[in-house]
Amino acid sequence: MRLRKAILCGMIVVVLASATTLALAARRISAEQSAYTAPSAGRCTPSALNVSAVLPGTSLAVSPLPDSYSASPATQISLLGIPAAQLSAIHVSGSLSGSHAGHLTGYSQGDGASFVPSKPFVSGETVTVRGRLTVRGKTEPFAFHFVVAHEDTQLAGAKAAAASSSATPAYPGEWQHFLSAPELKAPVVLETTQSAGTTAGDLFTAPYNGPGPSGPMIFEGDGNLVWFHPLASGLAATNLQVQQDNGQTVLTWWQGHIPPQGFGEGEEIIDNTSYQQIGAVHAGNGFLADLHEFRITANNTAVLTVFNPIECDLSSVGGPSGAAVTDASYQEIDTKTGLVRREWSALNHVSLADSYSTATGSSVAWPFDYFHLNSIDPLANGRTLISARNTSALYELNTQTGQVLTRIGGKHPTFKQSSAAVTAFQHDASVLPSGTISVFDNGAVPKVQPESRALILDVNARAKTETVVAQYAHKAPSLSAGSQGNVQSLEDGNVFVGWGAEPYFSEFTAGGQMIYDSHMHGSYQSYRAYRFAWAATPTEPPAIAVSSASTTAPVSVYASWNGATEVASWRVLAGATQQQLAPVATSARSGFETELSTPAHESYVAVQALNQAGAVIGTSRAVAG
Repeated sequence: MRLRKAILCGMIVVVLASATTLALAARRISAEQSAYTAPSAGRCTPSALNVSAVLPGTSLAVSPLPDSYSASPATQISLLGIPAAQLSAIHVSGSLSGSHAGHLTGYSQGDGASFVPSKPFVSGETVTVRGRLTVRGKTEPFAFHFVVAHEDTQLAGAKAAAASSSATPAYPGEWQHFLSAPELKAPVVLETTQSAGTTAGDLFTAPYNGPGPSGPMIFEGDGNLVWFHPLASGLAATNLQVQQDNGQTVLTWWQGHIPPQGFGEGEEIIDNTSYQQIGAVHAGNGFLADLHEFRITANNTAVLTVFNPIECDLSSVGGPSGAAVTDASYQEIDTKTGLVRREWSALNHVSLADSYSTATGSSVAWPFDYFHLNSIDPLANGRTLISARNTSALYELNTQTGQVLTRIGGKHPTFKQSSAAVTAFQHDASVLPSGTISVFDNGAVPKVQPESRALILDVNARAKTETVVAQYAHKAPSLSAGSQGNVQSLEDGNVFVGWGAEPYFSEFTAGGQMIYDSHMHGSYQSYRAYRFAWAATPTEPPAIAVSSASTTAPVSVYASWNGATEVASWRVLAGATQQQLAPVATSARSGFETELSTPAHESYVAVQALNQAGAVIGTSRAVAG
């Protein structure tokens, strides 16, 4: 038996109110408002955890969550589940800032709208949202309240100081050198295992934390570079992968700043197969996108992670009263409008006491990172599977209500776990087509398992048990990844593993035999790594460099084309002028950069990239020999 992808049964009945019912509802809302009090200083969690985002008696799911204390001052009011035309009379008021003008804009999916205030809210104030919804010709009021959090302003100073600190010392031996593309200081990748049966495709990663520039990177199994996009100093990239966007194959990655507190502040980049940026997805509600997850869905939406440090009284879990906590959230973004369709917050659903991290010693400069959301898997059955590193648990959510339905692992597991199935500080949980779950079990830090491993878990909802179907560990050397890492289930049954803080990349057969292994040198890290089939032709022309021992000696020619996947051979063109060039030499492609030589000295040379059929697919500029 495997994880049941339960389908939400039945329909939520919308109350069709009469005039008398409307009057009673209005009095109830007024009473609730008068009974609602402002938060005590430092409060960040609601009175009741894991309440539904769907307003009672309606099918309207809202965020910020009613009665929550973690909303951003720049939040919009998300109203999901009813067409925008059925929403009216929206009135938003802050207990300190007063009435807020704004505009109601519908989602491109036609199932709701966001009210976007014209000005921010004030930290600490209670915000009341009122409106009307019309269903089947009947109209009824709705109302809910939330509290705006106090942002952790001291953390911003700590991040700025970290960003301005000195760069890592350079060790040139850790990166590759190309005469035709000297700017591409990509890390060296060493292949150590290559056996029959490996899955076809290139390897995708995004190295950072090394002496060379960070950036998204594609390489072949033998370590030869395919494409590298070096970023400016101070920027990093993570989570490079191939996705589908409206039927188009695209390349996506996160890029931005990584403060020492361990989350990201940046944006999600979308490129086409010519490496042209065709889009960028940004977090909403005043946040920057976090580095941990980005998934494009088939419904013109994307899900991404957001980390939100806010002030919080942590005395209930042994921390200071005047400290801060890092709330971990995920947002579903309408990619056509940029609106936030939903925002789920860990503080509203999971207790601070469920963390395996300690609040002792936390401060506003170093918030209590109690949850650390690191993966989101939106499922087709109305569920969402997420992974939280610092509670050592996976959570199955009702996507519409946001409520936790099932806990896999952690301090309060729903199911009994076999000893082998217990994970610690894990990453990257996904439901596989078989219904089993893949997850990267770090087992550290602190060290709980002797080594990190990739797991395939069978969660039997009927028997309420969790067992291991398969596990994959790196031998010689044994690896213990203190952070990051992922598991990719390949279509042929093989399993690809990125080892995170340990810069290794491995492929296993389903039976557990390692058939591929490579690694980067030194201090480089890679949050995730994947294997994908990839075909691309850059819009930029091929690159060329030349050298010659004298004005009469043959010319050495160096050719490369960053990102091109269809180059089978190179042809040298030469002549007395840039306009009079003819073929003089041809050579099969040899890695990222191919060296060729002219038979005699030439005044000008250029190179042509040829595909397997011998057709010209790119020509460089002509340079003096």
